[in-house]
Amino acid sequence: MPKAIWKPGTLIYPLPAVMVSCGTFEKPNIITVSWTGIVNSDPAMTYISVRPERYSYGLIKATGEFVINLTTEKLARVTDYCGVKSGREIDKFALPALTAERASQVSAPMIAECPVSIECRVKQILALGSHDMFLSKILAVNVDERLLDAKGALHLDKAGLIARVHGGYFTIGKKLGSFGYSVSKKKR
Repeated sequence: MPKAIWKPGTLIYPLPAVMVSCGTFEKPNIITVSWTGIVNSDPAMTYISVRPERYSYGLIKATGEFVINLTTEKLARVTDYCGVKSGREIDKFALPALTAERASQVSAPMIAECPVSIECRVKQILALGSHDMFLSKILAVNVDERLLDAKGALHLDKAGLIARVHGGYFTIGKKLGSFGYSVSKKKR
């Protein structure tokens, strides 16, 4: 199929839409980011990339900690709001849709309404250009117990997670298969 050639750009999609809580429980903030992902399995590591001029950047740099909160269709509007409004002017945890919840390993709060909250400690800050990457170790993963079955298996497909695609928010659709399904033997 013919393809148009564009200049280099950020066209790897979909991306997670997450709310990152930072600061301390007494003085918290939330920033919405999509530049995030897993970078290592053992030890479990992640990253977020944040523009240095953002209010949350200074909070994360000062404490060296943050929480990645996966967000849902129900929280899409407040997720967007937390990305466009600055914590310099408003307390985002004062919004009726969001509740601060104490984390087990870091001083930043978790967001109670989010189905998964991932506690992180910064190991390295990499200046990349428009954004700095906070390369971080995952210290704890907090999962809504309603997403666990009787055997303790996680059913994240029931959480109603959202993703970002080229500036828009989208729900995550139907499951197509599991890792390795293309080579697994069919059950008879």
